[in-house]
Amino acid sequence: MEPVRYGVIGCGVIGPTHMKPSLHFDHLDLAAVADLIPERGQKAAADYNVPKVYVEGADLIDDPDIELVVLAMPACHRRELALKAFANGKHVLVEKPVAMNTTEVDEMIAARGDLKAACCSSRYRFITHFQVAADFIAGGGLGALRGVYIRSYFPAAPPPDAPKPEWRLKRHLNGGGFLMNWGCYDLDYLLGLTGWRLKPEKCLAQHWQIAPHLLSHLPEGSDAETYYTALIRCEGGTVLSLDRGEYMPIELESAWYIIGEKGSLRLTMTAAAAAGPQAQQGLSNWKQILFDEATEGRGFVSTVLWEGEEDLERVMDGPVTDIALAIREDREPKTSLEKARLVQQITDAVYQSGWTGDCVTF
Repeated sequence: MEPVRYGVIGCGVIGPTHMKPSLHFDHLDLAAVADLIPERGQKAAADYNVPKVYVEGADLIDDPDIELVVLAMPACHRRELALKAFANGKHVLVEKPVAMNTTEVDEMIAARGDLKAACCSSRYRFITHFQVAADFIAGGGLGALRGVYIRSYFPAAPPPDAPKPEWRLKRHLNGGGFLMNWGCYDLDYLLGLTGWRLKPEKCLAQHWQIAPHLLSHLPEGSDAETYYTALIRCEGGTVLSLDRGEYMPIELESAWYIIGEKGSLRLTMTAAAAAGPQAQQGLSNWKQILFDEATEGRGFVSTVLWEGEEDLERVMDGPVTDIALAIREDREPKTSLEKARLVQQITDAVYQSGWTGDCVTF
């Protein structure tokens, strides 16, 4: 297979995660990087043996040797560069969140044509347990779905030693806050587990900014949410429930559930949420899928559907390796722009409901 020649725009926090796979996968050829801070681009080029370094992302896009462009900069800049890349006949991998809002995703879809495009919100669908759970659900093991659920809290920590990225909790740079940063992972994971069959109808939500006494923990001017909760009714009566916060006055907690009429699955999306004696012994990649049932004769019964250690490298290298294969195999990547649009549509509804206090109809 001829390797896909790709370039990464943005060499900061997340950019190198898209460069590292080029050292290990034969179907990837990292041909160029770009960063507005020249020193950062030069360092990335030296670390990953990259022959071309640009300052402007637009110049990388104009490079005729580049087939695939990875957009690894704040969300506010992605639409313009994605549209330019499509106009130049380039495939595109967009970091998460896919865009500032659904309208921008629609513009990308309209401009893409026959090219391949994907979003990195797919990361947690590349690990082993995901496919085991998805196959079990698709096979009817839970019966009709009633609830799809995420509840996760990160407790407040002491003031950080180094400032957080400027874009992370600023609406004009990232389109929102914690919902944009982490909610896209939860939604992609849960929607993917259920085969992308959930069709949202109504959303009631609330979101809050960080408590005033913790403002010093954030970059000045941060104005986006650090805590959100939402209830989304889907076609057929399945309810999608989202509850996630950071800087919280509550202990660490993480749980993902798929609840059906016959049984439910207890899942662990992230390594940080893993628990049990194996995790305590330092096997941080160890996870379980628990299958719970309400039986007629024995009442509640819980069994281990799957357990094992996962290769967490797949979380970070999955998106770029997948879209490169999608280009060569002429198939859809794991999270296409259409799937990313549904994630963004739900996100937009959560924001709108929280701002207005009204139930939002899709």
